[in-house]
Amino acid sequence: MNHELVNPVPIKHKFFTPGVIALVIIALNGLVFLMGRFFFGLGAVTNLNNQYPWGLWIGVDVAAGVALAAGGFTTAALGHVMHREEYHAIVRPALLTAMLGYTFVAMGVFVDIGRWYFIWHPLVMWNGNSALFEVGICVMIYMSVLYIEFLPIVTERFIGKVNLPGFLSSLNKLVDKILRLLDRGLSKTMFVFIIAGVVLSTLHQSSLGTLMVIAGPKMHPLWQTPVLPLLFLLSAISVGLPMVIFESLIASRSLKLKPEMHILSRLGSMIAPILGIYLAFKIGDMFIRETFVYLGEFNTASVMFTIEILFGVVIPLRMFLSPKVLKSPPLLFTASALVVFGVLLNRINNFVVAYTPPYSTESYFPSFGEISVTVGFAAMLVLAYRFIVLNFPVISLPGKHTAQPTKYSIRGVEK
Repeated sequence: MNHELVNPVPIKHKFFTPGVIALVIIALNGLVFLMGRFFFGLGAVTNLNNQYPWGLWIGVDVAAGVALAAGGFTTAALGHVMHREEYHAIVRPALLTAMLGYTFVAMGVFVDIGRWYFIWHPLVMWNGNSALFEVGICVMIYMSVLYIEFLPIVTERFIGKVNLPGFLSSLNKLVDKILRLLDRGLSKTMFVFIIAGVVLSTLHQSSLGTLMVIAGPKMHPLWQTPVLPLLFLLSAISVGLPMVIFESLIASRSLKLKPEMHILSRLGSMIAPILGIYLAFKIGDMFIRETFVYLGEFNTASVMFTIEILFGVVIPLRMFLSPKVLKSPPLLFTASALVVFGVLLNRINNFVVAYTPPYSTESYFPSFGEISVTVGFAAMLVLAYRFIVLNFPVISLPGKHTAQPTKYSIRGVEK
């Protein structure tokens, strides 16, 4: 029997499960330390000091968060710019992941800066010579673009279903009319925001690498290179599709849905060439600068670099070249998870492991409070994702092909 994807629909599934309750506890633990940071300062919760002004929150919450949210612009480019219609089913979930990812990136910056109440300064105090200013402005604009791209999902959910309670019911027709007007306007202009999102992503993904180029000799030679902006961009592109597969397979298992392997396998077949290009630039740069000599030293830097390349690039590259892996959900998930792990470790290596202040007297290791906030943010992101897919038309479900796909129920059977 031939099946195809119907229109995206809210998923009918209970919100609370034992796993969700565990995530709620983790999130609450993070919020406790987060409140401690705001009430008592960075020093009360973190191991940051004048020698190490940034740590886990910048390396993971911001730098890694931006990279792992790259699935938004890669799938937008694939589905809309390149007009690959068969991939439209994964665009909305990837958009949601990117939107939530960038939201928590902004929260990470807000939490990390010393005077958090001055976070608005870049909006009015421009410095065109600053790489960090370019990153901040691009992230703010791109996050706004992501929310605009998500608006059609909101209008689709509520058009014809506005039912305000009590005395507000008199506004039902007006709100519905506004939603329809907004939907029509967005349908005519959405291509502008999609193109803007792709362009903005390439800008700030590379500029994050520029920040560490400026660090100069403070960084270990295994990572310090003039082509770091290019490597950051290539690594973000290479993790975009694996992150979509990773998120899709987890969501399918959590929500008791059948994974769309015919789509995910095609995505997996595209990953090996992209990883190959990234690996070629990475190894080529290392040989041109002759920094491979540092791999002969047995220390934290050499071990972390080896793990990053071997488990984050080489092994998943080989796995994505195998037809057996592309057809197996567990193996495809493992390969994608390794790429996600590799890019996560790359950002930690660049911003934390490789960075050594010139007059440091001790090494940095994140405190329990820093780890709690980071893990809490991740738990809140998953909870937000679950709430949205249960209440908004994000995920497409397989069902029988009919002339009127909008008559399908949530289970894919025509009513």
